[in-house]
Amino acid sequence: MTDPWSSALLTDRYELTMLQGALRSGAAHRRTVFEMFARRLPEARRYGVVAGTGRFLDALERFRFDTGTLDYLADAGIVDDPTLEWLAGYRFSGDVWGYGEGDCYFPGSPILVVEASFAEAVLLETVALSIYNHDCAIASAASRMVTAAAGRPLIEMGSRRTHEMAAVAAARAAYVAGFDTTSNLAAGRAYSIPTAGTSAHAFVLLHDSERHAFAAQLAALGPGTTLLVDTYDVVRAVRTGIELAGDRLGGVRIDSGDLSVLAGEVRKLLDENGAHDTRIVVTGDLDEHAIQALAIAPVDGYGVGTALVTGSGAPTASLVYKLVARAHGAGPDVPLSPVAKRSVGKPSKGGRKWSTRRLADQGTATAELVYDREPEPAPHERPLLHRLVAAGEIVGREPLEAARDRHRMALAELPITAQQMSRGEPAIPTLFDQG
Repeated sequence: MTDPWSSALLTDRYELTMLQGALRSGAAHRRTVFEMFARRLPEARRYGVVAGTGRFLDALERFRFDTGTLDYLADAGIVDDPTLEWLAGYRFSGDVWGYGEGDCYFPGSPILVVEASFAEAVLLETVALSIYNHDCAIASAASRMVTAAAGRPLIEMGSRRTHEMAAVAAARAAYVAGFDTTSNLAAGRAYSIPTAGTSAHAFVLLHDSERHAFAAQLAALGPGTTLLVDTYDVVRAVRTGIELAGDRLGGVRIDSGDLSVLAGEVRKLLDENGAHDTRIVVTGDLDEHAIQALAIAPVDGYGVGTALVTGSGAPTASLVYKLVARAHGAGPDVPLSPVAKRSVGKPSKGGRKWSTRRLADQGTATAELVYDREPEPAPHERPLLHRLVAAGEIVGREPLEAARDRHRMALAELPITAQQMSRGEPAIPTLFDQG
């Protein structure tokens, strides 16, 4: 049985067939540099958010070809015996740099740089892209939603709208970008994300009346709970909740209808009955545009599901992982030479790159600078690449709260145009300095 914790088969077959061919030609041990970047941002996005770094490092640590995995590869005839023998001893021994998780990125940003032999580095392509493409897409959408919410709390509640493991990753990415809680308990356990949730319409329908349902919920969870009030008639449900809990009722949730109008009516009713502290939470197919449209409504919090876990129209960040430099022979001292694709519509820029973010005197970002050499420290330039792996040892792990804090900082330094939801260019340009 394959080790369930191994990530070695989270890959495409051609990674292994390329390895077999490179072992046969002798090029497998040439030193290489691969970079991951986005050629462009999704339409209407002014920036992207780096997410998935911690998950990638976990996957890298588990990237081992155990006996069960090797048996599968052999029985399926995927690679030959010399390749199987090489895979049996696979341990990544190279170096990895990356943008800090939670930071923002722009087209051409080398958000992950892998330097290792071709054999070691090429095997990481698919697992790196699958993690980062998903998590960056979710975090980028979540960040826009946080901006639209303007300080009001957000609950991630999209588990039932995506693959069960993608739901956990989405909750993590949303938390990095500023969501406050998740409904997903697996994410709560795995990443210590605060969880939230009370009841669904089924709970109301189970009972003989809405009053009986509310009374049961209040008895079980206390007056601070949040009652779902749109199963039948919203106004009547709110009145029932006030009768049962008084002005101590914690909150009410509206999941359908004209949310802006209903929120106004509910707020008026709550205030008339002295329930000034009772929160109004709205849910129901919200995205960043719907949240922004509710900005003037008396809403205290939002629950977001489908739009969040599908990237709000951009379910992938469209990141690519490309070979940008290689040595002409084996050995650590053989110099690297730039290589690049020239495909129409899919070009890449050759050579190992370093990046910084240029800041104005007031601390506002003005450009993403990408160098073909490691730049000297400069005033008003913030280095963006951090060492994640050194000679095979993971050195870049950090608490999830650090990524969350970094995102707040990175977003705060972007110009005000970054907050716009309309179509437009990236908030800052990417400038390539060729020395």
